[in-house]
Amino acid sequence: MKITFLGDSIRQQYARRLKESFAGEFEVWHPTENGRFAQYTLRGLFDWSEKMAGTDIVHWNNGHWDVCDLFGDGAFTPEEEYVETMLRMADILQKKYKAVIFATTTPVRPENPYNRNSVIDRYNERLVPLLQERGVIINDLNGLLRQDLYRYISEDNIHLSEEGIDLCADRVARIIRETAKTLPGGGDDGSTGQEPDKSRAGLPVLL
Repeated sequence: MKITFLGDSIRQQYARRLKESFAGEFEVWHPTENGRFAQYTLRGLFDWSEKMAGTDIVHWNNGHWDVCDLFGDGAFTPEEEYVETMLRMADILQKKYKAVIFATTTPVRPENPYNRNSVIDRYNERLVPLLQERGVIINDLNGLLRQDLYRYISEDNIHLSEEGIDLCADRVARIIRETAKTLPGGGDDGSTGQEPDKSRAGLPVLL
């Protein structure tokens, strides 16, 4: 079974760890480049399509580059544009791959001058229900890390600390393994698993 990780530098942090830990269990691919903002990753879906061939599960995030306020005039990507682009990506991914997991945009330390948790929360809260309606699985990394920002977010106020990487990698590994069991051929004994439960659409699936 093949797993593809898409997204920004937060994804890069835990994907590198998981590529090692999944060795012999899953085939793993992820772009070496930072997926940056939503439209950059959307464009990348075309460029990376050959590398993504055969993917069963996509675990994906975008958000930090979109919500950042670099010039004091608002988020880099306006909320409506962000939501529209993310839903477009979700539709593309769901047509091509068996399961799509979205990881909520992670929190920052309050000292971050460009990314604010209030904006991150607003973007997450707007997007997540719409993804759920489409049957996208939600991995709430934001809620997980909120338990202790100064422990799990590094001194640069945005990236994961070593403990944060471990925490996210463990959560991502768990949700991928659970999702894999629901897919054909994903049972522990190699037998055909259950089809994804589309009745979950619109229901809380934050883990």
